[in-house]
Amino acid sequence: MTGSRRLQGRRAIVTGANRGLGLEIARHFAEAGADVALGARDEALLFREIDLLNKQFPERHIIGRGLDVQVPADTVAFTKWAIGQLGHVDVLVNNAGVYGPMGDLEAIDWAKWIDAIHINLMGSVLMARAVLGHMKARRQGSIIQISGGGAANPMPRLTAYAASKAGVARFVESLALEVKEYGIDVNSIAPGALNTRLLDEVLEAGPERVGQAFYDRAVTQKQTGGVALDKGAELAVFLASDASRGITGRLISALWDLYEDWPHHLEALDAGDLYTLRRITGRDRGQTWGDR
Repeated sequence: MTGSRRLQGRRAIVTGANRGLGLEIARHFAEAGADVALGARDEALLFREIDLLNKQFPERHIIGRGLDVQVPADTVAFTKWAIGQLGHVDVLVNNAGVYGPMGDLEAIDWAKWIDAIHINLMGSVLMARAVLGHMKARRQGSIIQISGGGAANPMPRLTAYAASKAGVARFVESLALEVKEYGIDVNSIAPGALNTRLLDEVLEAGPERVGQAFYDRAVTQKQTGGVALDKGAELAVFLASDASRGITGRLISALWDLYEDWPHHLEALDAGDLYTLRRITGRDRGQTWGDR
Protein backbone atom coordinates (compact mmCIF):
# COMPACT_ATOMS: atom_id res chain seq x y z
CA MET A 1 0.00 0.00 0.00
CA THR A 2 0.93 3.63 -0.36
CA GLY A 3 2.37 5.09 2.80
CA SER A 4 1.66 8.73 1.91
CA ARG A 5 -1.24 10.86 3.17
CA ARG A 6 -2.03 12.16 -0.31
CA LEU A 7 -5.79 11.86 0.27
CA GLN A 8 -5.87 13.62 3.65
CA GLY A 9 -9.25 15.39 3.97
CA ARG A 10 -10.79 13.62 0.97
CA ARG A 11 -14.18 11.92 1.24
CA ALA A 12 -15.02 9.13 -1.19
CA ILE A 13 -17.76 6.72 -2.26
CA VAL A 14 -16.71 3.25 -3.43
CA THR A 15 -19.29 0.84 -4.89
CA GLY A 16 -18.96 -2.94 -4.95
CA ALA A 17 -16.73 -2.46 -1.93
CA ASN A 18 -17.27 -5.58 0.16
CA ARG A 19 -14.63 -7.71 -1.61
CA GLY A 20 -11.98 -7.78 -4.31
CA LEU A 21 -10.76 -4.60 -5.94
CA GLY A 22 -13.46 -2.37 -4.44
CA LEU A 23 -12.47 -3.36 -0.91
CA GLU A 24 -8.77 -2.95 -1.73
CA ILE A 25 -9.42 0.57 -3.09
CA ALA A 26 -11.32 1.46 0.10
CA ARG A 27 -8.41 0.17 2.17
CA HIS A 28 -5.87 2.17 0.16
CA PHE A 29 -8.03 5.30 0.40
CA ALA A 30 -8.26 4.98 4.18
CA GLU A 31 -4.51 4.46 4.49
CA ALA A 32 -3.93 7.54 2.31
CA GLY A 33 -6.06 9.64 4.67
CA ALA A 34 -9.54 9.56 3.14
CA ASP A 35 -12.89 8.98 4.81
CA VAL A 36 -14.91 6.44 2.82
CA ALA A 37 -18.54 5.39 2.30
CA LEU A 38 -18.75 1.81 1.03
CA GLY A 39 -21.72 0.36 -0.83
CA ALA A 40 -22.51 -3.20 -1.90
CA ARG A 41 -25.47 -5.56 -2.27
CA ASP A 42 -24.30 -8.09 0.33
CA GLU A 43 -24.73 -6.01 3.49
CA ALA A 44 -23.64 -8.75 5.91
CA LEU A 45 -20.27 -9.15 4.19
CA LEU A 46 -19.97 -5.38 3.80
CA PHE A 47 -20.44 -4.70 7.51
CA ARG A 48 -17.91 -7.38 8.45
CA GLU A 49 -15.31 -5.77 6.22
CA ILE A 50 -16.12 -2.29 7.51
CA ASP A 51 -15.58 -3.50 11.08
CA LEU A 52 -12.14 -4.76 10.08
CA LEU A 53 -11.28 -1.52 8.30
CA ASN A 54 -12.32 0.55 11.30
CA LYS A 55 -10.07 -1.53 13.54
CA GLN A 56 -7.20 -1.07 11.10
CA PHE A 57 -7.82 2.67 10.60
CA PRO A 58 -9.50 3.95 13.79
CA GLU A 59 -8.71 7.57 12.90
CA ARG A 60 -10.73 7.37 9.69
CA HIS A 61 -14.50 7.64 9.18
CA ILE A 62 -15.40 4.44 7.32
CA ILE A 63 -19.10 3.73 6.86
CA GLY A 64 -21.33 1.69 4.59
CA ARG A 65 -24.78 0.47 3.74
CA GLY A 66 -26.52 -1.67 1.17
CA LEU A 67 -26.49 -0.44 -2.41
CA ASP A 68 -27.83 -1.87 -5.66
CA VAL A 69 -26.45 0.40 -8.38
CA GLN A 70 -29.00 -0.71 -10.96
CA VAL A 71 -31.86 0.75 -8.87
CA PRO A 72 -32.15 4.53 -9.46
CA ALA A 73 -33.72 5.26 -6.08
CA ASP A 74 -30.93 3.31 -4.36
CA THR A 75 -28.18 5.36 -6.01
CA VAL A 76 -29.84 8.67 -5.09
CA ALA A 77 -30.56 7.61 -1.50
CA PHE A 78 -27.06 6.21 -0.98
CA THR A 79 -25.37 9.33 -2.35
CA LYS A 80 -27.48 11.68 -0.20
CA TRP A 81 -26.73 9.53 2.84
CA ALA A 82 -22.98 9.48 2.13
CA ILE A 83 -22.84 13.25 1.67
CA GLY A 84 -24.79 13.73 4.89
CA GLN A 85 -22.53 11.38 6.84
CA LEU A 86 -19.21 12.57 5.40
CA GLY A 87 -20.07 16.25 4.94
CA HIS A 88 -19.24 16.22 1.25
CA VAL A 89 -17.92 13.82 -1.40
CA ASP A 90 -14.80 14.48 -3.48
CA VAL A 91 -14.45 11.10 -5.19
CA LEU A 92 -16.75 8.46 -6.67
CA VAL A 93 -15.29 5.05 -7.55
CA ASN A 94 -17.65 3.00 -9.71
CA ASN A 95 -16.37 -0.51 -9.06
CA ALA A 96 -19.58 -2.57 -8.85
CA GLY A 97 -19.73 -5.01 -11.75
CA VAL A 98 -20.47 -8.52 -12.96
CA TYR A 99 -19.39 -10.75 -15.83
CA GLY A 100 -22.97 -11.60 -16.70
CA PRO A 101 -24.02 -14.74 -18.55
CA MET A 102 -21.35 -16.83 -20.24
CA GLY A 103 -21.94 -18.77 -23.43
CA ASP A 104 -23.12 -18.40 -27.02
CA LEU A 105 -25.38 -15.38 -27.43
CA GLU A 106 -28.38 -17.34 -28.69
CA ALA A 107 -28.19 -19.76 -25.78
CA ILE A 108 -27.63 -17.50 -22.77
CA ASP A 109 -30.32 -16.21 -20.42
CA TRP A 110 -31.51 -12.90 -21.93
CA ALA A 111 -32.64 -11.50 -18.58
CA LYS A 112 -29.15 -12.04 -17.16
CA TRP A 113 -27.62 -10.36 -20.22
CA ILE A 114 -29.76 -7.27 -19.57
CA ASP A 115 -28.92 -7.40 -15.84
CA ALA A 116 -25.22 -7.18 -16.68
CA ILE A 117 -25.83 -4.07 -18.79
CA HIS A 118 -27.91 -2.56 -15.98
CA ILE A 119 -25.22 -3.16 -13.34
CA ASN A 120 -22.04 -2.44 -15.30
CA LEU A 121 -23.14 0.41 -17.56
CA MET A 122 -26.37 1.89 -16.27
CA GLY A 123 -25.31 1.50 -12.64
CA SER A 124 -22.20 3.54 -13.35
CA VAL A 125 -24.23 6.22 -15.11
CA LEU A 126 -26.76 6.34 -12.27
CA MET A 127 -24.09 6.80 -9.61
CA ALA A 128 -22.47 9.57 -11.67
CA ARG A 129 -25.86 11.27 -12.08
CA ALA A 130 -26.45 11.06 -8.35
CA VAL A 131 -23.17 12.74 -7.37
CA LEU A 132 -22.66 15.24 -10.19
CA GLY A 133 -24.92 17.99 -8.86
CA HIS A 134 -22.96 17.98 -5.61
CA MET A 135 -19.61 17.99 -7.39
CA LYS A 136 -20.67 20.73 -9.80
CA ALA A 137 -21.78 22.94 -6.91
CA ARG A 138 -18.34 22.50 -5.33
CA ARG A 139 -16.64 22.86 -8.74
CA GLN A 140 -14.35 19.93 -8.11
CA GLY A 141 -14.37 16.16 -7.98
CA SER A 142 -13.08 12.94 -9.42
CA ILE A 143 -15.12 10.09 -10.89
CA ILE A 144 -13.12 6.88 -11.28
CA GLN A 145 -14.60 4.04 -13.31
CA ILE A 146 -13.32 0.48 -13.17
CA SER A 147 -13.27 -0.76 -16.75
CA GLY A 148 -11.29 -3.80 -17.84
CA GLY A 149 -10.44 -6.05 -20.75
CA GLY A 150 -13.92 -5.80 -22.20
CA ALA A 151 -13.40 -2.13 -23.01
CA ALA A 152 -10.56 -2.64 -25.47
CA ASN A 153 -10.84 -6.26 -26.59
CA PRO A 154 -13.59 -8.48 -28.03
CA MET A 155 -14.74 -11.15 -25.59
CA PRO A 156 -16.71 -13.91 -27.32
CA ARG A 157 -19.17 -15.72 -25.04
CA LEU A 158 -19.00 -12.83 -22.58
CA THR A 159 -20.78 -10.34 -24.83
CA ALA A 160 -22.73 -8.53 -22.10
CA TYR A 161 -19.56 -7.86 -20.14
CA ALA A 162 -17.61 -6.68 -23.19
CA ALA A 163 -20.43 -4.46 -24.48
CA SER A 164 -21.04 -2.88 -21.09
CA LYS A 165 -17.37 -2.17 -20.40
CA ALA A 166 -16.82 -0.64 -23.84
CA GLY A 167 -19.93 1.47 -23.23
CA VAL A 168 -18.57 2.59 -19.88
CA ALA A 169 -15.26 3.68 -21.40
CA ARG A 170 -16.97 5.83 -24.04
CA PHE A 171 -19.36 7.19 -21.39
CA VAL A 172 -16.32 8.27 -19.38
CA GLU A 173 -14.80 10.04 -22.39
CA SER A 174 -18.06 11.85 -23.11
CA LEU A 175 -18.81 12.82 -19.52
CA ALA A 176 -15.27 14.08 -19.04
CA LEU A 177 -15.81 16.70 -21.75
CA GLU A 178 -19.26 17.54 -20.40
CA VAL A 179 -18.06 18.38 -16.88
CA LYS A 180 -14.52 19.62 -17.50
CA GLU A 181 -15.47 23.25 -16.96
CA TYR A 182 -16.58 22.35 -13.42
CA GLY A 183 -13.16 21.03 -12.43
CA ILE A 184 -14.38 17.41 -12.39
CA ASP A 185 -12.05 14.73 -13.77
CA VAL A 186 -13.52 11.46 -15.10
CA ASN A 187 -11.33 8.46 -15.94
CA SER A 188 -11.42 4.69 -16.41
CA ILE A 189 -9.04 2.18 -14.84
CA ALA A 190 -8.04 -1.08 -16.52
CA PRO A 191 -6.79 -2.99 -13.46
CA GLY A 192 -5.45 -6.04 -15.28
CA ALA A 193 -6.34 -9.72 -14.88
CA LEU A 194 -7.35 -10.07 -11.23
CA ASN A 195 -7.88 -13.21 -9.17
CA THR A 196 -11.31 -12.33 -7.80
CA ARG A 197 -14.72 -14.00 -7.67
CA LEU A 198 -15.17 -13.12 -11.37
CA LEU A 199 -12.25 -15.39 -12.24
CA ASP A 200 -13.82 -18.14 -10.14
CA GLU A 201 -17.04 -17.75 -12.14
CA VAL A 202 -15.12 -18.30 -15.39
CA LEU A 203 -13.47 -21.44 -14.03
CA GLU A 204 -16.81 -22.74 -12.80
CA ALA A 205 -18.44 -22.07 -16.19
CA GLY A 206 -15.82 -24.21 -17.95
CA PRO A 207 -14.43 -24.20 -21.50
CA GLU A 208 -17.76 -25.22 -23.05
CA ARG A 209 -19.32 -21.89 -22.09
CA VAL A 210 -16.40 -19.44 -22.16
CA GLY A 211 -14.29 -21.04 -24.88
CA GLN A 212 -11.17 -23.15 -24.52
CA ALA A 213 -8.66 -20.34 -25.05
CA PHE A 214 -10.26 -18.01 -22.48
CA TYR A 215 -10.64 -20.87 -20.00
CA ASP A 216 -6.98 -21.89 -20.41
CA ARG A 217 -5.89 -18.30 -19.72
CA ALA A 218 -8.08 -18.26 -16.62
CA VAL A 219 -6.49 -21.49 -15.33
CA THR A 220 -3.01 -20.04 -15.85
CA GLN A 221 -4.02 -16.81 -14.15
CA LYS A 222 -5.38 -18.72 -11.15
CA GLN A 223 -2.16 -20.69 -10.87
CA THR A 224 0.17 -17.70 -11.20
CA GLY A 225 -1.84 -15.34 -8.99
CA GLY A 226 -2.85 -12.74 -11.58
CA VAL A 227 -2.25 -9.02 -11.20
CA ALA A 228 -2.03 -7.80 -7.62
CA LEU A 229 -5.09 -5.87 -6.44
CA ASP A 230 -2.92 -3.06 -5.15
CA LYS A 231 -1.94 -2.06 -8.70
CA GLY A 232 -5.46 -0.87 -9.48
CA ALA A 233 -5.90 0.54 -5.97
CA GLU A 234 -2.71 2.61 -6.25
CA LEU A 235 -3.93 4.05 -9.56
CA ALA A 236 -7.27 4.91 -7.91
CA VAL A 237 -5.42 6.76 -5.13
CA PHE A 238 -3.46 8.71 -7.75
CA LEU A 239 -6.63 9.67 -9.63
CA ALA A 240 -8.32 10.73 -6.38
CA SER A 241 -5.37 12.96 -5.43
CA ASP A 242 -4.29 16.45 -6.46
CA ALA A 243 -1.38 14.90 -8.36
CA SER A 244 -3.68 13.85 -11.20
CA ARG A 245 -5.60 17.11 -11.65
CA GLY A 246 -6.35 17.78 -15.30
CA ILE A 247 -6.03 14.17 -16.42
CA THR A 248 -9.51 13.35 -17.66
CA GLY A 249 -11.36 11.24 -20.22
CA ARG A 250 -8.69 8.51 -20.29
CA LEU A 251 -8.64 4.73 -20.11
CA ILE A 252 -5.57 4.03 -17.96
CA SER A 253 -3.82 0.69 -17.47
CA ALA A 254 -2.75 0.10 -13.89
CA LEU A 255 -0.16 -2.39 -15.09
CA TRP A 256 1.42 -0.80 -18.16
CA ASP A 257 0.91 2.98 -18.13
CA LEU A 258 3.43 5.37 -16.53
CA TYR A 259 0.58 7.51 -15.27
CA GLU A 260 2.60 9.24 -12.53
CA ASP A 261 4.42 11.08 -15.35
CA TRP A 262 1.25 12.16 -17.14
CA PRO A 263 0.76 15.46 -15.23
CA HIS A 264 3.88 16.69 -17.06
CA HIS A 265 2.14 16.08 -20.40
CA LEU A 266 -1.37 17.52 -19.91
CA GLU A 267 -1.13 19.59 -23.08
CA ALA A 268 -0.40 16.52 -25.21
CA LEU A 269 -3.21 14.58 -23.53
CA ASP A 270 -5.71 17.39 -24.11
CA ALA A 271 -4.66 17.87 -27.72
CA GLY A 272 -5.38 14.36 -28.97
CA ASP A 273 -6.87 10.93 -28.48
CA LEU A 274 -4.11 9.27 -26.47
CA TYR A 275 -5.37 6.52 -24.13
CA THR A 276 -8.94 6.57 -25.46
CA LEU A 277 -11.15 4.23 -27.50
CA ARG A 278 -10.76 4.88 -31.21
CA ARG A 279 -11.44 3.19 -34.56
CA ILE A 280 -8.35 1.71 -36.22
CA THR A 281 -8.11 2.39 -39.96
CA GLY A 282 -6.07 0.57 -42.56
CA ARG A 283 -3.58 3.41 -42.72
CA ASP A 284 -3.04 3.15 -38.96
CA ARG A 285 -1.62 -0.31 -39.66
CA GLY A 286 0.40 0.59 -42.74
CA GLN A 287 -2.23 -0.50 -45.29
CA THR A 288 -2.85 1.58 -48.43
CA TRP A 289 -6.38 0.32 -49.19
CA GLY A 290 -9.76 0.83 -47.59
CA ASP A 291 -9.69 4.49 -46.55
CA ARG A 292 -8.52 7.92 -47.66
